[in-house]
Amino acid sequence: MYKSKTLRYLLILLAVIFWGTSFVATKKVLAELDPITIIALRLLLATLLLLIIAIITKRKFTINLKNHGSIFVLACIAVFHLWIQVTGLKYTTASNTGWIIGTAPIFMAILAIIFFKEKISFIQAIGILIAMFGLLLLIGKGDITNIDLIQNKGDLLVLSSAFTWGVYSMVNKKITLSYSPLMTILYLFIMMSIIIVPVNFSDKVVESVVHLSTIGWISVLFLGLFCSGIAYVIWAYSLRDLESAKVGAFLYFEPMITVAAAWILLQESITILMLVSGIIITFGVILVNKEF
Repeated sequence: MYKSKTLRYLLILLAVIFWGTSFVATKKVLAELDPITIIALRLLLATLLLLIIAIITKRKFTINLKNHGSIFVLACIAVFHLWIQVTGLKYTTASNTGWIIGTAPIFMAILAIIFFKEKISFIQAIGILIAMFGLLLLIGKGDITNIDLIQNKGDLLVLSSAFTWGVYSMVNKKITLSYSPLMTILYLFIMMSIIIVPVNFSDKVVESVVHLSTIGWISVLFLGLFCSGIAYVIWAYSLRDLESAKVGAFLYFEPMITVAAAWILLQESITILMLVSGIIITFGVILVNKEF
């Protein structure tokens, strides 16, 4: 049992490493492709991988219309979430993105209070305020009054994607599906592909994909096969088999992984302000998710 749990935790950490590095890979390929094209390729590759796994493992491709209606709602939210996140990355750094995305649990907690009437303690409320202060410090470059919509549109779009992830999580929590985690994600990615691929198909897009550089293809393959395909499956099974709080705690490592990867692969500078803001955000998020 111990070895099994240890392996499970290592797999969760691997998924978080993939997600933390995904912002760096996205930043790389944004120099060659539009955000929607990146998302479409990522979804198509992930769908192909999961479809192969489902066939090899002899999964049943049963269809439940009620389940698919719920998955379609999730797909619409997920597509919008990815679009604003990738678009935001065009105008901000991968490092900033990593820290800002780390506030997603804050929005999850706030939405849970509103829609599920979950109670919040005084310490958790303080945690929300601390995390928001750190976030404003980061976006405002040290001056919390310096939140200019045009100047900081990348940070604000990424912040919006942290909110949409909270919405996605709440909707996902609300619905009940009879599919296994693997099949749920496969159907989700298929629907997301159906939503986004047709509106993105053009001669210009085909030409940009055909002429994609080696680094671009490596980045896209990493995003599709590892960040979407493998990581999402690991996460889904982990949430099913382990306590949500223990699984979610691994997300605290994601911003640090992003900052380290951006420093190594993109030569993004790591400033004292960024580290201080990140520590404040992380401390606030920990307080929100801590049980007292």
